[in-house]
Amino acid sequence: MLMTFFIVMFILLMQFLWKYIDDLVGKGLTWDIIGELLLYASATLVPMALPLTVLLASIMTLGSLGENNELLAMKAAGISLRRILAPLIILIIVISGLGFLFSNNVLPVTNLKMKTLLYSVGQQRPELQIKEGVFTNSINGYSIKVGSKDRNSNLMRRIMIYNHANNEGNISVTTADSGYMRVTANKKFMVVELFHGNAYEEVRNTGRPRNAKANDYAFRRTFFKEETFILPLTGFDFKRTDEGLFKSNYQMLNLKQLAHAEDSLTDELSSRKKMVFRNMLGAGAFMGPIDTSGKLNNKYPYSVDSAMATLDLNEKKSSLNYALSMARSAKNNLATTKDEISYKQRVIYRHEIEWHRKFALSFACFVFFFIGAPLGAIIRKGGLGMPVVISVFFFVIYYIISITGEKFVREGMLPAIDGMWISSVILLPLGVFLSYKATTDSMLLNIDWYLQIIKKVRRFFGTKKKHSKG
Repeated sequence: MLMTFFIVMFILLMQFLWKYIDDLVGKGLTWDIIGELLLYASATLVPMALPLTVLLASIMTLGSLGENNELLAMKAAGISLRRILAPLIILIIVISGLGFLFSNNVLPVTNLKMKTLLYSVGQQRPELQIKEGVFTNSINGYSIKVGSKDRNSNLMRRIMIYNHANNEGNISVTTADSGYMRVTANKKFMVVELFHGNAYEEVRNTGRPRNAKANDYAFRRTFFKEETFILPLTGFDFKRTDEGLFKSNYQMLNLKQLAHAEDSLTDELSSRKKMVFRNMLGAGAFMGPIDTSGKLNNKYPYSVDSAMATLDLNEKKSSLNYALSMARSAKNNLATTKDEISYKQRVIYRHEIEWHRKFALSFACFVFFFIGAPLGAIIRKGGLGMPVVISVFFFVIYYIISITGEKFVREGMLPAIDGMWISSVILLPLGVFLSYKATTDSMLLNIDWYLQIIKKVRRFFGTKKKHSKG
């Protein structure tokens, strides 16, 4: 089980790296930051890796026992398959319990750490890289272009540097035939050494007359054989984001916190709906609150046509324009409110999904054991060949059903308890069926049994063909 766990974790971790490779490359991250991120990512992948590990390990274990005739020997000694599996069932119950404790207590913390670290990495500016033939704007206030770069000596040729530090446009340009650029060890400055170049600068004429143009500049050109200057680098050092920014996210909460947050969100949504209803029936600009009780003492018949008939043409136009404006305003308000309520409802759905996920993934270990152990006893094949194929097949089915059910819950098409448990409910009867077949020594998945049937059929038809010729 430990071997299969680390194999599955390695595969899932490679998938994580493939997903976030664009966010990590070129950021100048140190090895301790990358190692910390991989550690948190590994912890968040445990709930997904554990069910697949149980399935693969159970198939390999029982398959190896069957392949080496050890199951046959134990059954010949009078030990039933249920008695053989009893210690493993106890072990799986313990593993499922530990998996639940991990999902409820450890996973929220690692999710918070990883989310915060990923956000900090995303805010990190890319490491300074000078490319040939294009302008590099990574340094604030400067735009640098290099014609060519020697890979061995790092000597750069045809260098052009625009100084935009004062936000006055292209009034200061430095060109050089060659030069070197290097970043200091603390990544706070870049030292630029230029050889055989010119510096062009347009200097504002502070003593110009009052009626002079605003863009009146004096031109200055400087020649140099060698010049060194230092450019400040800002934003290249790694800064950690405060964890409080993501602390209230549903993935960072345990069962108690999820239940409390869900109750608060439900009360808030209910209050918002009541407020919208009251506003729709509330006071307008020219009318009092609408009485919906139906207990008015004095009721008078009212006709819109009769009221409009008493108005002249201008008053009718004004009334219609006002009514149209009020209708459009009400429509826009209802559309905005609908989006707001839908968003709040989706947030509640996500809290419900996360609450059920902590139980469903742990129960999946139990379900996969009762699929894998009987399968191993039936197919009698150990190693990483056939068990891997069967494990991946069943896990893909489970994963597809689980993702589909979760999506239905997010869209409000299914209750959370149905969508999050549908995969386990579908696969559990399969585990019961396979356990029954394994207990009764069924030949359901025994390839040798099918091969023997095929040979008997061929032999039967071959004998029948000889008799027909004779």
